[in-house]
Amino acid sequence: MELAQKLDDYGKPAWIAVMVVSFIVFWPIGLAVLAYMIWSGRMGCSKRGGPGRWYNKTESGKASRSEWWSRTKAGHQTGNRAFDEYREETLHRLEQEHDEFMGFLDNLRQARDKAEFDQFMDERRQRSEEEAPESSDGPAAQPQS
Repeated sequence: MELAQKLDDYGKPAWIAVMVVSFIVFWPIGLAVLAYMIWSGRMGCSKRGGPGRWYNKTESGKASRSEWWSRTKAGHQTGNRAFDEYREETLHRLEQEHDEFMGFLDNLRQARDKAEFDQFMDERRQRSEEEAPESSDGPAAQPQS
């Protein structure tokens, strides 16, 4: 598909322009172009690795998620040093709080699991104690045929 490769070279705006023009000319063609764009991943941004296929391409032609993230969020400098330092400190603090909270949740899960296991063992012990006196009364009477 040479047309698709040419449109890919121009990027997402070219695909959108073709779709709009095709809707104006004959709406089923526009619908087909829209379906093709969604199916091929040319329209989506979150499912296939970032803001699109045309941004942050690596040598293999695919955008790496870490490059996209570092370029758009964490690595972006605003030019205001005070704000950038504040943002870095806040992000670092939030990461620490997240790690502490995940540790807290793990401890809660472990405590809940231990309590459930202890309850199970207590119930099992009670059942075995209830069954033990019945069997210690002597030999069970044989049923008569």
